[in-house]
Amino acid sequence: MNDLHGILFAYRSDSNLGELTRPRNTCSLPFGGRYRLIDFMLSNYVNSGITDVGVIVHESYQSLLDHLGSGKDWDLSRKHGGLRILPPFGYAERGDGDYRGNMDALAGVAGYLNNIRQEYVIMGWGDLAVNLPVAEVLERHLETGADVTMVCTPTLKSSPRFSEYVEVSGDGRVTDLSIHPTAADKALESLEIYILSKQLLLDMVDYCAAHDVHSFSRGVLQPRLKSLRLVPYVHQGYVGRFQSVSDYFRRSMDLLDPAVRDDLFNPDRPIRTKDQSNPSTYYGPNAVSNSSLVADGCFIEGEVTNSILSRGVIVEAGAKVSNSVLMQGTVVKAGASLSYVISDKNVQINENRILTGHSTYPLAIAKNSIV
Repeated sequence: MNDLHGILFAYRSDSNLGELTRPRNTCSLPFGGRYRLIDFMLSNYVNSGITDVGVIVHESYQSLLDHLGSGKDWDLSRKHGGLRILPPFGYAERGDGDYRGNMDALAGVAGYLNNIRQEYVIMGWGDLAVNLPVAEVLERHLETGADVTMVCTPTLKSSPRFSEYVEVSGDGRVTDLSIHPTAADKALESLEIYILSKQLLLDMVDYCAAHDVHSFSRGVLQPRLKSLRLVPYVHQGYVGRFQSVSDYFRRSMDLLDPAVRDDLFNPDRPIRTKDQSNPSTYYGPNAVSNSSLVADGCFIEGEVTNSILSRGVIVEAGAKVSNSVLMQGTVVKAGASLSYVISDKNVQINENRILTGHSTYPLAIAKNSIV
């Protein structure tokens, strides 16, 4: 795996996630009580033996920088290589406006790409919850002699208007690529994770920069389906995508299923995160906690049912929390009742407040709010 370099796109801030991405980009969104979304793809890279990873950011990435630090928690703090954060002003000749697509982002860090030491590159988005055997993907890439190997899933969960789908021929080659269709009529959904050679990537970046092409899928792959050997790798495990507030809620609730947890947190490929060293959670003598994931450092004296609590959450006596996701530092005062609620960090719910959403339309409360 020393011949594979990792690139993570971490500049996307999906407006469909509303209050959840207002203070941060999607990759730094807390998930599962103690993780950030970027932990999953970054851990996938590290678990496969990748030692050099470039993270492409653009704006609203302060919380991402705080979380990743030097990369020590992922064993990426190294004198040579390791973790590199690639901001838009570091290598780009122009710093105006957002990246229009991932080829635009790659052109902005062309100097970094030219200095990659490895022969192959894996590119992916940092806002997926997936435990991917990257070593197997590279092995398939080499076995098939593909120009580009793309990771797909047979489980269609995303909104077609924000997703890509592929059709595969009998000899295992991608013959059609549908981008943001009105309906999902193909068998496989692309996760937009690709492996290709460094030289092919550099050639594509040069071509796209010269022809003002900014999308890898629409501008590079779609027009070259006949000339490029594009091969799918079908991942059979769990995949969580986050394209709306309800998506975030449903994927969070998925974690209450032991089968999903066993797949996503496979001990053979552990998901790493920033070490917080919190104390154990305290449960009061009358506390109730059923079917919930509760992180370290919480203080629970009320009732928690079918919910996910991040570090440092306080549920006072007489408070009830059900079917909810409470992020770090949330305080639920005595007598308050929450159902189908997502609270961002450091939210305070005052005494006797009743907040109720719905499974298809959960109530999202902005960071640092007092209700």
